Amino acid sequence: MNFCLVLWLKNETKYVSLHQIRNAIAIMLQSKAIEQTVNSFRSDYVFTYRDLGLPPESSANVIRKLNRMADSGVIQRLSKGRFYKPKQTMFGSLKPSQEEVVKDLLEKDGQIIGYLTGNSIFGQLGLTTQISNIIEIGVNGKKNNTRRGSFTIRFVQQPNVITRNNIPLLQVLDAIKNIKSIPDTTPDKSYNRIRAIVQSLDVRSVELIIKLALKYNPMTRAVTGAIVEDLYGEEKAQVLRDTLNPITIYKVGLTKKVLSTNNFRIV
Repeated sequence: MNFCLVLWLKNETKYVSLHQIRNAIAIMLQSKAIEQTVNSFRSDYVFTYRDLGLPPESSANVIRKLNRMADSGVIQRLSKGRFYKPKQTMFGSLKPSQEEVVKDLLEKDGQIIGYLTGNSIFGQLGLTTQISNIIEIGVNGKKNNTRRGSFTIRFVQQPNVITRNNIPLLQVLDAIKNIKSIPDTTPDKSYNRIRAIVQSLDVRSVELIIKLALKYNPMTRAVTGAIVEDLYGEEKAQVLRDTLNPITIYKVGLTKKVLSTNNFRIV
């Protein structure tokens, strides 16, 4: 036997089944649960409906609720299906960090699949102050560039296997690789800053950065070799020098003020 309620609304009789009532209550409770979960997220946290931990069969209702919250300004829409809680300051709301925007492209199921590189990292290394809406990610293999909200995401092929421990060294080598094009600075200034970073490395990290540099292009190997020779002597840099064509000149834009060796034919 099916039960129902009879409602009289504006002289109109409407029959509502108990099943419909239960569904309406369930949706209301779910809506409240979504709001509570979103409120528990930290500011600038990027999330999708999957991060709410609700049953997969509820995905359509969850997405509709999140879209309504975005339309009302409670949360912000980063891109299709991705949202974040804006961090409020006296100057207005802030967008999430670049690392937060692309976190799913950096790690998956606990495994490192990419790392941030490019101008955002060069800024962290003290090489530039320019801010860009282009996010560069080093990856093994080839991936097509994409967009996420106002950000353009470019993928850069990394010839070395990417690990959690070697990412800082890969970022330094990427800076050397791009030493001629880092904005708001000069190759000389970049060289001196990178030299200081390499000088701060422990012995094991110096050995590793030399090993990683072997898979980079000749210019990167040459500049890395010059830095290593300057800091640790010719013998330490010889493994890099041996990989280079002895008659090739590398036009980097460095002056004799910063270069202490001519062994790598850098100008």
